[in-house]
Amino acid sequence: MGSFETNRRKEEERIREEDRLPPGQSLTLKFPVLHYGPVPVFTPSTWDFRIWGEVEEEKSWTWDQFLKLPRTQVNIDLHCVTRWSKADTLWEGVSLRSMVESGLIRIKPNVTHVMQHAEHGYTTNLPLEVFLQDNFLMATHFDGKPLTPDHGYPLRGVIGHIPSRDDLESPYLWKGAKWLRSLEFMTADRLGFWEKGGYHNRADVWNEERFR
Repeated sequence: MGSFETNRRKEEERIREEDRLPPGQSLTLKFPVLHYGPVPVFTPSTWDFRIWGEVEEEKSWTWDQFLKLPRTQVNIDLHCVTRWSKADTLWEGVSLRSMVESGLIRIKPNVTHVMQHAEHGYTTNLPLEVFLQDNFLMATHFDGKPLTPDHGYPLRGVIGHIPSRDDLESPYLWKGAKWLRSLEFMTADRLGFWEKGGYHNRADVWNEERFR
């Protein structure tokens, strides 16, 4: 057994002992790349990010404007539906919760769900209360550096488990869309891309909600 695999197994045992490894998951020290469709080309001069649907005022930001929004960091464990987990990942970006609390976004009171819209028409849905949790971020940076194109550059939704925060719902990683372009606020639930294909609508990692 190589030293890399030995280190991986030791780290996996530590995470498991801390009750941070959900059922059916194995720890990886790498960061696997999985997504639907090709990696899109980013053109800063034409890129924008939109907030629309059931909001008091629809808004959009250019790339330069988005980078000036208030920023935050979150350290989370990632859990992929394909059964790998990656612990202690550090992300930086814009919190939807902070945008709502500061009044940058004014959501209508009848909103129940949010749809992430990404490049290539990819979509994924979550309840509003999950979007407003501390473990969801619209991320521009990973581990102190800008995202790489295959991990969602320039912007991706990311959601995971904050260690010791068992009060937060933790969906599988596909519930954060790479190459994010807009958020649609909705008064009823609607299935996203993989959800239409048979993946679980709620996707809670601790209950192994992988498929419908």
